[in-house]
Amino acid sequence: MIERMPERVVAACDGASKGNPGPAGWAWVVADASETPERWEAGPLGKATNNVAELTALERLLAATDPGVPLEIRMDSQYAMKAVTTWLPGWKRNGWKTSAGKPVANQDLVVRIDELLDGRSVEFRYVPAHQVDGDRLNDFADRAASQAATVQEPAGSGLGSPEPPPSPDTPAKAPRSRPRTARAAGSKGSARTIKAKFPGRCQCGRSYAAGEPIAKNDSGWGHPECRTGAGV
Repeated sequence: MIERMPERVVAACDGASKGNPGPAGWAWVVADASETPERWEAGPLGKATNNVAELTALERLLAATDPGVPLEIRMDSQYAMKAVTTWLPGWKRNGWKTSAGKPVANQDLVVRIDELLDGRSVEFRYVPAHQVDGDRLNDFADRAASQAATVQEPAGSGLGSPEPPPSPDTPAKAPRSRPRTARAAGSKGSARTIKAKFPGRCQCGRSYAAGEPIAKNDSGWGHPECRTGAGV
């Protein structure tokens, strides 16, 4: 039986640097048909910048996926995405110089990515980083890259590694507020008790003197013990 090739592969990649420059790592993740993380890889970079980590993650992802299958890549790095989609054509025309005439930073990585993109169908999609309910794949890649930068060890599904731990950069979900406790059945009016400034008459028919404790009920003010007795 011939196995059908997927129509499109959805993936994410991310890089991390603890200090920028500092201990750095990269990671990519490929999803299954339901966009659940299925295959992933992460690795250390020693001391490097965040931009190098981001570009390395993209380069490793492109190298690890089938060039004959359309690919959607989700990233939270505006620099890495623009480097290979917006700025790269101009850099090539200018002999790998920026518009200011300076050498392109991280040129070796950008050249390698350009080679891997040649002839491929790749769609880049920007997703915000470190969101409580953000993109699931980007979050996975972010956690894997952060872990690789911290421990400086490779990890991945091929190595049997457990899912990477939560990233310290992602805020925790706010706890759900408890619903207000309903008042006891039959309870009416306010539970607040004050001292009467003037004498008056409670809804029960009895009077109260100035200075006596009273509480508000459906008919006004009266004895605290009568605030649940409206209509009796």
